[in-house]
Amino acid sequence: MPLTIATRCRVVIDNDFAGDPDGLVALAHHLLSPGHRVDAVTSSRLSPVFGPPEGGAATGAAYAAELVELIGGATRPEIAAGGDAAVDLAAVAAGSEVSAAARTIIAHARRDDALPLTLVCGGPLTNVAEALAAAPDIAGRLTLAWVGGSLADADEYNRDTDAEAAAFVLGIPELEVRQFPLESYRRFAWSVAQIEELLGSCGALGAWLWRRFDELPLPPGFAVDAVWPLGDSAPLLGTALGAESSTWEAGEHTLVCTAPDTGLVLGDMAALFRRHAAHR
Repeated sequence: MPLTIATRCRVVIDNDFAGDPDGLVALAHHLLSPGHRVDAVTSSRLSPVFGPPEGGAATGAAYAAELVELIGGATRPEIAAGGDAAVDLAAVAAGSEVSAAARTIIAHARRDDALPLTLVCGGPLTNVAEALAAAPDIAGRLTLAWVGGSLADADEYNRDTDAEAAAFVLGIPELEVRQFPLESYRRFAWSVAQIEELLGSCGALGAWLWRRFDELPLPPGFAVDAVWPLGDSAPLLGTALGAESSTWEAGEHTLVCTAPDTGLVLGDMAALFRRHAAHR
């Protein structure tokens, strides 16, 4: 009889899925993980580094929907897109209309469930800030696991894409946060050759994910580095996987992962991808 894996929590996954493909690799990892339940997926805005941001959130939601269908399963998470621009948080707090992504986050935070909710964000905090500005009551009903920021205040993509949203969210004292800063998430590093080798051995899922790398809209002549961090899978430490083998530094309402167990996360990812391919 196969082992039954305990479900630790339910999760909502928020990311800029039309940007760095590592977000889609992480989404596949989350969807295949038996240790938590993915209830919803929300897509956020892109940085202009990937070109004009218009339509980026909708494209990311479309990618997420494709991936959900490709992976299959008895239940499918809700999918919603955010907006393509920074949000006027004061207007949102005053009652202006919010995006489908923010409405989805609010609805799942307010839902009564025996499992605690973790909102996993691997991109800018735009959608998260919009939801919390519109519904401050949800801050005490979820834990935020965020891939972003920097311990040394270095330039960092997720924070800097929407610095106002990051400052707003991290300044909410009622919100429990698990943070995976630049210094931690870049430890989840594989070479491009390793990623291509793994995805090449994982059937239709691997082929679809590798196309997202191969077709990434980069400027003509731009050369990528030989090392590609897969840090958006870091929040599985604490959702589907245990956090005990990693090192954390406690703040007032934030736990900062300073030494993540990268072997646990990346090994689990590879095993789940290969298992999925073997049963297709």
